[in-house]
Amino acid sequence: MKKQSFLLVSLSLSIFAYSQSAVDFYNRGYDKFKRKDYKSAITDFTKGIDLDPKYAMVFFGRGNSKAELEDYIGAIADFTKGIELDPKNAEAYYNRGNCKGKLADEKGAIGDYTKAIELDAKHAKAYYNQGYIKRELADYSGAIIDFTKAIELNPNDTAAYYFRGYSKAKLYDYTAAIFDFNKAIELDATYANSYFFRGNSKYFLDDHIGAITDYTKAIELDPTDAEKYYNRGYSKAQLNDYTGALADYTKATELDPKHFKSYYNRGFNKFKIKDYEGAIADCSKAIEISPMDADAYFNRGLSKNELEDYRGAIADFTKGIELAPNDAKAYIGKGVSNARLNDYRGSIADFTKGIELAPNDAKAYYNRGLSYISIGDKNKGCLDLSKSGKLGKEEASEMLKKYCQ
Repeated sequence: MKKQSFLLVSLSLSIFAYSQSAVDFYNRGYDKFKRKDYKSAITDFTKGIDLDPKYAMVFFGRGNSKAELEDYIGAIADFTKGIELDPKNAEAYYNRGNCKGKLADEKGAIGDYTKAIELDAKHAKAYYNQGYIKRELADYSGAIIDFTKAIELNPNDTAAYYFRGYSKAKLYDYTAAIFDFNKAIELDATYANSYFFRGNSKYFLDDHIGAITDYTKAIELDPTDAEKYYNRGYSKAQLNDYTGALADYTKATELDPKHFKSYYNRGFNKFKIKDYEGAIADCSKAIEISPMDADAYFNRGLSKNELEDYRGAIADFTKGIELAPNDAKAYIGKGVSNARLNDYRGSIADFTKGIELAPNDAKAYYNRGLSYISIGDKNKGCLDLSKSGKLGKEEASEMLKKYCQ
């Protein structure tokens, strides 16, 4: 997902007549700043500083010029000196906060934004940027407070609505998030991510049709983002539209050949439509991209089981267990493979471990029961089948009638 930065920088226009010559150099520097000739502007601001080192505005001007050239350390030094000379200048704290944010000094940035707000309670951009940093730090509640204040001061701030919605979604308040995304879209209908994240909120509210509509609009506006196709495919899969989901996952992999989730879920969808060879190919690609993902091995093992490659399946389940030793489903899958190879004692050991990790798994009891019966231990087998039936395994009643009456 493309990340759009809304951090704002401004240059104060106020001029104080400390020294006419210093003011002249300030004005010359400011004119060059407006023309984006930042290096020449720095030269003029420096001359102003040489003539009057107590004139705060030349430090602020040079600081802003350095910031535009991404010399954030130098800019901070100039803003700091200017603040020493003019400690009531809210804009200077605000701009220094921006530079600290660029250097990943989030705590320092928040401190400066807070000071700017203290000096100017109507500084909408300071509230906005403070909220932006808090969002980056996963302080979503704090971010919402700041974005709300920014919106109060500037009701047409599209980005504030967008990021407030994003923060609300992170706190699982999807309905409120949708409200904010709606407002952001009302103010700017061309920003793809407003639709994308509104689609995510609709997905979590089980409105898959609404989510697909939003993802489609997001794709129209930004057709090069793999994540948008992936999410639309995932929503289609929830509606059992596996053909549509496969098409979206495929497009995502074309845009991003290392998009693990698309290969993984395309493989899972192929398993659902019984394209086991295709599922194995996709799981293998997912494993190539992320060789430490236990679930990819598990899913590949399931497809190998369906193709009667039981030893290959056991190898995959074993690798999954190695990566995630507390994952019950890998033991249960391995148990099924061992049972199909008539290694019932091995399957009993696997099912037992699976039950230990997931004591309410009806399938594990069911299969262990059949394995016990296969080695002649009818009592244990019937107890397991009975337990499986109580946990909801419908086939258990038939097996009880067949083996236990």
